[in-house]
Amino acid sequence: MESKETLWKECLIKIEEQVPAESYSAWFSPTYPHALTESGLTIAVPNDFYKECLQENYYELIESVLKTLTGKPIDLQFKTEAECPDDEKKEIPVLKPTEEFLKVEYASPGLSSINPKYSFSNFIVGSSNQFAHAAALSVANNQVLTYNPLFIYGGVGLGKTHLLHAIGNTILKKDPRSRIRYLSAESFTVDLIESLKRDNMPAFRDRYRPLDVLFVDDIQFLAGKDRTQEEFFYTFNALYESHKQVILSSDKYPKDLIKIEERLRSRFESGLVADIEIPDLETKVAIIYKKAEAHNKFIPQDVAVFIASNIKTNIRELEGFLLRVIAFASFTHREINLELAQDVLKEFTYDKNKNFTISTIMKTVASYFDIKISDMKSKKRSREISIPRQIAMYLCREYTKYSLPDIGRHFGGKDHTTVIFSHKKLSKIINENGDLKKSVKEIIALIESGKTL
Repeated sequence: MESKETLWKECLIKIEEQVPAESYSAWFSPTYPHALTESGLTIAVPNDFYKECLQENYYELIESVLKTLTGKPIDLQFKTEAECPDDEKKEIPVLKPTEEFLKVEYASPGLSSINPKYSFSNFIVGSSNQFAHAAALSVANNQVLTYNPLFIYGGVGLGKTHLLHAIGNTILKKDPRSRIRYLSAESFTVDLIESLKRDNMPAFRDRYRPLDVLFVDDIQFLAGKDRTQEEFFYTFNALYESHKQVILSSDKYPKDLIKIEERLRSRFESGLVADIEIPDLETKVAIIYKKAEAHNKFIPQDVAVFIASNIKTNIRELEGFLLRVIAFASFTHREINLELAQDVLKEFTYDKNKNFTISTIMKTVASYFDIKISDMKSKKRSREISIPRQIAMYLCREYTKYSLPDIGRHFGGKDHTTVIFSHKKLSKIINENGDLKKSVKEIIALIESGKTL
């Protein structure tokens, strides 16, 4: 029996010939074979969204291609990456590059792992990311190390990785022989472990310390990994002292990175720290237009506003829903309009929002934190009261259509500026505090389900 990787590669070659390029890129590129038996093949996909789309729209095509390749029916299943055991994931070769590959890939000038599709020209700038964008652009275009390190932080899917790659592409365009390396903190850890196993630390250090620019994504992954932190500390110092640029990203502000050594956190803060927040409605609409343009599709304004209004989390989810609308229109040969968008997205967003009223939000938040609604309406400023109040105001602004003054009046006659302050503060705190983020998600889930505590 041929390997699962070979079978799936052959299958993808056939599928690519039968589906539009944008559909193939959107739905099949992020997949990989998870398990292969005599009678069945399991494919790993990023999340439930991909799983559902492939099952609904491409199952018969994939099944047919597999039958053609193997000469027999194949039981096809999809699993999310979260459902795949770690030991299975480790079987995928790309997760553990060989030392030989690393030497070639990263020792030679002009070679990097920067993704060419990310640039400043296709990054949508709004109030939520303006500062981070300006900082990234300055670092990319400035030959002098004005900001070193550059530390960009924010929630998942808000554009941190895009900015890192955009910096790298700009630098390479100016000087193609620049020694650049982009990797995740997880990849840095894997590389270190493999080097320690092979007793080849000199080669490891030679891959990093001669670089002109080092990009490390999701630096919070180093938390609790003492040996990796120690090695990264020396790597950072070597680059810094050689006047080389270091660019980092994280989901939290440096001082809030728990289980990261103080000496590292202080170095992260020594340069420029820039945050990215959840984009406002106007920015999300602009992003939708830009993403649709990349897929050669026209999105009417009312459709763009509808999608942007109903997606509250991040840009990745925004793009995912847009692709779902585009794919559904293509499959059903329908025009992209508001009615179609409502049909496609109602299962995920539209119906859920009906339970969000100011009264329901206040009641649910009060019950969750075991306080009285009257406490949230009061002038009490203790943390036990102020945090639930800010959460409730945040949810009212995010999930209802009430004006700022109306929301303020429901909270004991608070000024509209208080509502704005609460919303902005909560948006920032949620990105920095994992426990609070979890609480907000649980409250949202309770309201969406119509349940009460």
